Amino acid sequence: MRVALFLTCVNDTLYPDTGRAVVKLLTKLGVDVDFPRGQSCCGQAHYNTGYRHEAEPLARHFSDVFAPYDAIVTPSGSCGAMVRELYPRLGERAWAEGRGDALARTLAPVVPKTYELTEFLVDVLGVTDVGAWYPHKVTYHPTCHGLRSLGLGDRPRRLLGAVKGLELVELPGAEECCGFGGTFAVKNAEVSAAMGADKVRSAESTGASVLCAADNSCLMHIGGTMSRLRTAMRPVHIAEILASTEEEPAV
Repeated sequence: MRVALFLTCVNDTLYPDTGRAVVKLLTKLGVDVDFPRGQSCCGQAHYNTGYRHEAEPLARHFSDVFAPYDAIVTPSGSCGAMVRELYPRLGERAWAEGRGDALARTLAPVVPKTYELTEFLVDVLGVTDVGAWYPHKVTYHPTCHGLRSLGLGDRPRRLLGAVKGLELVELPGAEECCGFGGTFAVKNAEVSAAMGADKVRSAESTGASVLCAADNSCLMHIGGTMSRLRTAMRPVHIAEILASTEEEPAV
């Protein structure tokens, strides 16, 4: 199986350790991971801000870069949802505008083989115990795209529950949005900040030292709120937890 890592803009720019963790984890599980250097933005930021036509060239480029692979794995529920849920909509809208089915045919090959990391681990590789070690009390926040668009369900919790040394505690109001929402956090800053504060207070009530999620964009927002509220909790991407071993210090 030819597997490609779709790192995403946020991770490439701000959280490269998450990408390294994905490669380390998949390699340990016997997967040969390629990193196509031609990859760029998937177009989510443009699409969500209303620039649908401007997102189309980025979607075409994504398909050109990743179409040769058997599976595309990303440590981002939001970018995974862009490909799986919104690329088909781009094609449908182009057809409705009288531009034919060319865009839909271009994007179709990558849609069904794009997986968020936990989906790939559980559904494709068939594993929940990845041999990780992480001696911390952790609570898990299911981000909106992973929860509602991709339907990740209990996959992340099953993976975390199998990590040696990890104590997983439930997050009150887990399914409530953290308030990030991309440009929502900019256009509605006060509401976004209030939602972030609610999420952090809920996380603090668990007594956990780590808040885990599968999307660094949400963790960036939550982490910023933690810093402003001066909490001792840390935001950590699930890939970095699953890649931790007894041979190396836990993140």
